[in-house]
This record gives sequence, C-alpha cells and structure tokens, in this order.
Amino acid sequence: MQIAGYIAALFIGISLGLIGGGGSILTVPVLVYLFGISPVLATSYSLFVVGSTSLIGSFNSLRKGMVDLQTVLLFGLTSIITVFITRITIIPRIPENIHAGNMTLHFSAIIMVLFAVLMLLASMSMIRSKQTAAHGEEARTKSGKLILYGISIGLVTGFLGAGGGFLLIPALVLLLHLPMKKAIGTSLFIIALNSLAGFIGDTGHFKANWIFLLTISAIAIAGVFIGSAVGKSVSGFKLRKAFGWFVLAMGIYIIIKEVWL
Repeated sequence: MQIAGYIAALFIGISLGLIGGGGSILTVPVLVYLFGISPVLATSYSLFVVGSTSLIGSFNSLRKGMVDLQTVLLFGLTSIITVFITRITIIPRIPENIHAGNMTLHFSAIIMVLFAVLMLLASMSMIRSKQTAAHGEEARTKSGKLILYGISIGLVTGFLGAGGGFLLIPALVLLLHLPMKKAIGTSLFIIALNSLAGFIGDTGHFKANWIFLLTISAIAIAGVFIGSAVGKSVSGFKLRKAFGWFVLAMGIYIIIKEVWL
C-alpha cells in the first residue's frame, strides 16, 4: 500500500502542475487510505505537502507571467487569514466524536463527506461551463464576491486540509474569466499561501514525521514539473473539462467509501 501511496504522491504533483488543483483532493485520501493516517492528522500533512509543492510550481508560473497578482492579493489575503484563524482557534476545539441525539458522528467521517460534496459541486460547474471570454475590466469589479469567495476557500482549506484548487479553478475561470492556464498559475500561488498558512497554524498541535513529509513532498514536486511540461501541449478548454471529470470521479469514490463501505 505504501508503494501505491508514493506513486499516488507523484500524481498529486502532476495534477497540480497540469491543472493547478486536485492535489489536495488526492492527498487527503492517499494519506488516509494508503498510509493509514487519521483524517484529522492527514489534513495537516496535506497542507504541508500541497503547500510546498504548489509553491515550487507557482514560481515557474510567475516567471512566465502566468499569475494574476491582483487576484492573488485580493483573493489570497482574505483566504489566508481565514485559514490561519480556523486552524489555530477552531480545529483544536472540535471533538473527534460529535453527539447528535442518539447518533454519534465521527468528525473524521464528516470531513471526508463534506470534502466529497464540495468536489461534486465544483466538478459540475467545470463540466457544464462553456468557453469563457478574456479576463476584462468587468470581472475586476467583482471584488466583493472575490473577498467572500476567498473567505469560503479559506474555510474549506482550514477545515478540510484542502488547498482549494478544486474550488479555486472554477472561481477564477467562471467568475474572473481568467484564461485556464493563467488560472492554473494563480491557483497554485494562492494554494501555496493558503496551505502553508494553515500548516503554520497547526504547529504545536501534533508531532510531525518530517522524514515522511519531506519524502512525499519531494516526490510530488517532481510530479509538478512533469505536469507543467505535459500541460504545454494541451489546450486550456480541454484541461478544464478533464479537471471537472476528474474531480467528479474522486468525489463519488469518497462518498461511496465513507457512506456505504
């Protein structure tokens, strides 16, 4: 199972390099199902792996001018603050078992199901979307929506340990009308800031296995360069559709795994 986990780590990086998201969607299930790490700890580990991997990938995109810095500042700042507050003040106070009447709900199971539901919603927006216009001034007037969406992404990242790429990409493409490849670079930059801020907020709440974390991160970083190279020859429209179907498949799998198996 661990060998499969290391192979999956490579695909985490490929996903981030190719489509600017999906890494966190893969990382949490990989850590939970293949490495046997508890879902709550897996969210913390995921923040480090996805954050460090996305940071490397975003430098390459920044060098090529494929990062919208205005969006990073407006969108990213609100989400980073939200992530940090969530991880340092809310997560440590949530019990593992939550009692609701005669039922006992496990916080770890709730995390995975919420994760899957968000994936399904995001995937449909990508699959149904048409070709979008170029990024223009009209999109830049939606600063209020961007701030609210930034807070939402921050909550997702904080609670689920997800970088938010599976929600960021639809927002950047459909709300801001960024070209897909520029949305990928911008997404990587925001994911890196969000994830690393969340991991810093977790510091002191657990003892990290740094050898394991650095090994997984190094493999994922190699995958980023592979994904970026492959992405040069694929159109942005096809990438967006492929991303949507990929997220849909992963969401259905997690729901089946957590609810019925």
